[in-house]
Amino acid sequence: MTKPKPPKLFLLDVEGTIAPLSLVYEQLFPYARAHFQTFLQLHCADPGVANDLTMLAEECAGETDETAPRFTTPEYWDEAIPYLNWLMDRDRKSTALKSLQGRIWKGGFERDELQGTLFDDVPKALERWSTAAHVAIYSSGSVAAQLLLFRHSNYGDLTQLISGYFDTRTGPKTSSASYESIASAMACEPREIMFFSDAVRELDPAREAGCHTRLVMREGNAPVEDSHGHRRIKSFNVL
Repeated sequence: MTKPKPPKLFLLDVEGTIAPLSLVYEQLFPYARAHFQTFLQLHCADPGVANDLTMLAEECAGETDETAPRFTTPEYWDEAIPYLNWLMDRDRKSTALKSLQGRIWKGGFERDELQGTLFDDVPKALERWSTAAHVAIYSSGSVAAQLLLFRHSNYGDLTQLISGYFDTRTGPKTSSASYESIASAMACEPREIMFFSDAVRELDPAREAGCHTRLVMREGNAPVEDSHGHRRIKSFNVL
């Protein structure tokens, strides 16, 4: 039997894959909620923040859920907060929300009020993989937030080990076209990618695009009854 070729790109999800879910739901999300008011009051006129608020209002205008708070006028930044919290309550993959969260987290990381907690096997795996291939991150969190996580991790600055970062601007993680776009951006074929995630709904479209997949089973993750044929791993030490 011919031994399969090693991947040219190790593509990694964040939550439940390289970082515990508690990082997001017990640290990052509460921090963003607590700072929306002050941050928007101070920075609503900044061009980048104003653009996020405009995008958020456009998203709200297209909202089909009648329970959503209304936010239609970007200049009235205080009206954005109920909608932002509503989106977070539902873990919506809103590009505008993710961008605003990343801006708020930036201050938290730089003031050492936040730290990117990674699983113990992650740094060595990144070192090992990056010597012979590329490593990239694909997360619902913004690219800016991803950079903060790895620059301010509990193992120091690991950004030199990562070649690419992708977020919802690439496309949803539930679309096979997103993985084809990442392959193109990283100058490889989908079949040369190994994608790691804790979510079968993300692994299925990656496999459909031609990627190899691994279902990551970390402590604290929700149990998975049907892996849909994706190989399960509990640690990166096996690769």
